[in-house]
Amino acid sequence: MDTKQIEYILKIAEENNITHAAQKLHLTQPALNQQLLKLERELGLQLFYRIKNNWRPTPAGELYLENARKMLQIKQDTYRMLADMADAQRGTLSVAFTPGRGSAMFSAVYPLFHQKYPEMTVEPRELSVRRQQTLIAEGELDIGFQTLCDEQRTGDAYLPIATEEIFLVLPEKHPLSQTAAAARSAGQDRPELPVSAVRYEPFVLMYKESTIRQMIDSIFDEAGFQPNVLFETASNATILSMIRNNICCGLVPACYLKDLPEGAACFSLPSHPTWDLVASYRKGMYLSKAARYFFQLASDFWTKP
Repeated sequence: MDTKQIEYILKIAEENNITHAAQKLHLTQPALNQQLLKLERELGLQLFYRIKNNWRPTPAGELYLENARKMLQIKQDTYRMLADMADAQRGTLSVAFTPGRGSAMFSAVYPLFHQKYPEMTVEPRELSVRRQQTLIAEGELDIGFQTLCDEQRTGDAYLPIATEEIFLVLPEKHPLSQTAAAARSAGQDRPELPVSAVRYEPFVLMYKESTIRQMIDSIFDEAGFQPNVLFETASNATILSMIRNNICCGLVPACYLKDLPEGAACFSLPSHPTWDLVASYRKGMYLSKAARYFFQLASDFWTKP
């Protein structure tokens, strides 16, 4: 099933630039342009507005791209089904995960996956949830491991892995941290503390585009104040490091608190906010045996002791 022409047009749309698309496809720009012109003559319609460094699809181009992605998905699904029927262990699996927890999972899971599928090429990508969602919708990513709330889900398919609580973390030297120490002595792991109890303290928060930031902002909204944000980061490890150095407070998912680092005290919020850890893939896509096995390994990594 030859889909080269479809792939050429999709790459032009992805890059918004025919020169960049040609470079990615390892073609010359005139050769790629000839392919586009040939298709446009065949259709009798222009597919792109030619703006110097910002090629955009015309209405006809939008229609072509929408159905081209479907055709490419049919090809990919057909080949996956045939490979499973033949019990073939070759092919490519593109997997994405978020920074931090995702890289730890991949490091642990990949050797096990490679043992069973030694000839399967895995393409790992460290991406934000929103970038994963875009690539899944475009058919550029097979499976993405994400953390999000219900309202942040798209029309994609989701496989549940775990539900995770968000905790308030303070420096160990903070006066309120003595409450946590006393609670641990009494056998209570994480006592409750409203975030309003530290409303005048500085916070380091995840960056605004992260899926957890929407949750964190709603926690402050419900508490009735806007936090003093020292700075924003893309790393929960950075937040914990700043807390341990007595610089700020933070709101951190349970995954990063399994072994609470020295210099930090952990509290449950009275509302016990949670979000979901999931695997996501394009709705209607055939999930191969290899993809299902990778999902199972990742799920076991996050849920089993």
